[in-house]
Amino acid sequence: MSKIERRKFIKMAGLSGLALAGIPRLSGSPNIFNNSIDLAVVSNSTPEIMVRKAVDMFGGMEKFIKKGSTVLVKPNIGWDRAPEQAATTNPQVVAEIVRLCKNAGAKKVKIFDRTCNQAKRCYARSKIEEMAKAAGAEVSHVYDQKFKKLTIRQGKELKAWEFYEDAQQADVVINVPIAKHHSLSRVTLGLKNMMGILGGNRGEIHNHFDIKIADINTVIVPQLTIIDAVRILMDNGPQGGNLSDVKEMNTIIAGVDPVAVDAYGATLFDLKPEQLGFLKEAQARGLGTMNLAALKIEKVNLAA
Repeated sequence: MSKIERRKFIKMAGLSGLALAGIPRLSGSPNIFNNSIDLAVVSNSTPEIMVRKAVDMFGGMEKFIKKGSTVLVKPNIGWDRAPEQAATTNPQVVAEIVRLCKNAGAKKVKIFDRTCNQAKRCYARSKIEEMAKAAGAEVSHVYDQKFKKLTIRQGKELKAWEFYEDAQQADVVINVPIAKHHSLSRVTLGLKNMMGILGGNRGEIHNHFDIKIADINTVIVPQLTIIDAVRILMDNGPQGGNLSDVKEMNTIIAGVDPVAVDAYGATLFDLKPEQLGFLKEAQARGLGTMNLAALKIEKVNLAA
């Protein structure tokens, strides 16, 4: 059994357990690590403290990582933008996740993204490369020869696509998107952030986007999604550039159900989850739930 298949088996085993307990498969998140909460929402402290608190609310990073594991931490590094412009994941958030992984016993923590602007500029200006390396991560640019085509067995529009080898081989995947506006999908959150592990002509995914974004998320499913909402881009995304489009939220959202995490992230933009076609499609595929009313959401205001 491949690492990808093992991850999907663990996830589906958790879902099956809920079903056997008499709980509908999509009535709550597939949380197999800590049944006390489904989503952690932490606000009003430094990025590092908010990340630590959110992960602790799920029992600590040790719940997700075994000693000696190889972990992929997948931020958004796609644009030649400074952190203040909120087009890329906050580097302090990324660095703290790396530290937590290393402290939990990860042998390797890898970071990469297939950027839209020139990679060297994106990695440097976002400050992710500098800060993640200092925290102990292996930060690398993508190489074309490391994209390997995989069959998408549950694909409706996409039957196969090239996925980056480091994502395929990781024992644990932690998805770390920034919450921001997007001209096509209205917002970009965790599910869309997984486009950064894809090769090929990604422009083709923009046709029938809602279906295709669900297709790719059936292949590699993160064990943990942590949304960076320290600053969010309210308009002119995904690239942004104008500080007037940035809103400081000082918030971190975490969960093991990628659909639920994105559903809560949508509310930061005054959107209902059902207004986003890719969330409806992902829920219909059994990737998680966008029904926030059915979830145990624990909110912690660290300034209180």
